[in-house]
Amino acid sequence: MKYSKATNYALHTMLFLVAAAPNKPIGVQQLAERQGVSPTYLSKILTKLVKADLIESASGANGGYRLKRKQEEISFLDIIHAIEGTASLFDCTLNHSSTCPIQKEMIEAEQQMERYLQNKKMSELAVKITVD
Repeated sequence: MKYSKATNYALHTMLFLVAAAPNKPIGVQQLAERQGVSPTYLSKILTKLVKADLIESASGANGGYRLKRKQEEISFLDIIHAIEGTASLFDCTLNHSSTCPIQKEMIEAEQQMERYLQNKKMSELAVKITVD
């Protein structure tokens, strides 16, 4: 399975916001430069994170993006769902009953992965990195 580049940028952006200064707004230009991505592209990702109530934007000269939720509450899964959505990764295409043994196994595997990602908090990684 593979997540989109947008998810990669969203995870790194959120890690930077958690590690840098949770209450101080950081501009899109600085966030984009840090990852070597276009500010326009990153703005679209940031919009999804805002809609998911993970971050908020502040306008004005000292504006930018900052965390909306407490940093210890933000999980990897929250960020992934904000970008990728919540649809199942596997969908059995055969026309048979909902008791498909393959579908059941795939759903169980996905649930285990989601539990892991829900328990992995961005703040756990933020203490391990330094922000310039």
